Amino acid sequence: MSKIKGPGIFLAQFAGTEAPFNNLDNIAAWAASLGYKGIQIPTWESSIIDLEKAATSKDYCDELKGKCAEHGLEITELSTHLQGQLVAVNPAYDDMFDGFAAPEVRGNPKARTEWAIQQMKYAAKASGNLGLKGHASFSGALLWHTVYPWPQRPAGLVEDGFKELAKRWLPILNEFDENDCNVCYELHPGEDLHDGVTFERFLEATNNHSRANILYDPSHFVLQQLDYLQFIDFYHDRIKAFHVKDAEFNPTGKSGVYGGYQGWQDRPGRFRSLGDGQVDFTGIFSKMAQYGYEGWAVLEWECCLKHPEDGAKEGAPFITDHIIRTTEKAFDDFAATGHDAALNRRIMGLD
Repeated sequence: MSKIKGPGIFLAQFAGTEAPFNNLDNIAAWAASLGYKGIQIPTWESSIIDLEKAATSKDYCDELKGKCAEHGLEITELSTHLQGQLVAVNPAYDDMFDGFAAPEVRGNPKARTEWAIQQMKYAAKASGNLGLKGHASFSGALLWHTVYPWPQRPAGLVEDGFKELAKRWLPILNEFDENDCNVCYELHPGEDLHDGVTFERFLEATNNHSRANILYDPSHFVLQQLDYLQFIDFYHDRIKAFHVKDAEFNPTGKSGVYGGYQGWQDRPGRFRSLGDGQVDFTGIFSKMAQYGYEGWAVLEWECCLKHPEDGAKEGAPFITDHIIRTTEKAFDDFAATGHDAALNRRIMGLD
């Protein structure tokens, strides 16, 4: 069994226009100063990475890795959460998601989808140039508006939806395969891939594509009231990335899983900084160690209360303290007798 790598930090919620969050060198120095060993890079942040250049220039990728190495950091994964979302958008969400796209394709859903697919292919090549084995993304959604159906869903709608989703993603998955990198879908409400059942539907639709894998984030399962520990038992062989994010679920007589259209501070399900929520991280890290997870443990900060810089400061030691260095021997090896076939037969009463 291997040791989990970490701590890492996802930079999406921290990148900005002011130092130390305004370029790769500054934000890498900041992350390293807090004790992080890896950074997950959001590819839509042009101040940190030029995705198209990374896809076409190995030298540029070597420069990126070199800048990170100067601060004692590695790149854990690239992220295309925004572009992945745009691979599949139901028209009901066109206006709300248009802001995720390049200005020249906004207002043109067909062009936006083509742009998103090309972005994903750039991400595959960039990941290959960087030597990365995992990539973080969203699946997008064609069916989400029917998740709690009334009226009932027409026969075949779900099957047709996943067939179309697979059709859009298969060329991308093949591109990632050519670059020896896994697509790790963050299973997230709002996406067609939001739990184990929907992930299995997608696997079936993609003929169990080897590059279709999971970014495990327990916070989204707390908010869905899904057994996030047993999930690891079911899908550990497909978990190739890990967001360490806390959450809590406190239902009331007025509101439950759906949240009543309330803001994050008022809804029963809320994201919290590490250690402030209800997630059993001791159980999670134990199962990850049990199944030999070899990837990074990456902080994603999205707390509804605590300042992000405080959450980042507390996150590095929290993850470090939870990473288990796995043992190479059993606790009772000191009492071992060695293999003795005759002794074993006598113990079973066979002689």
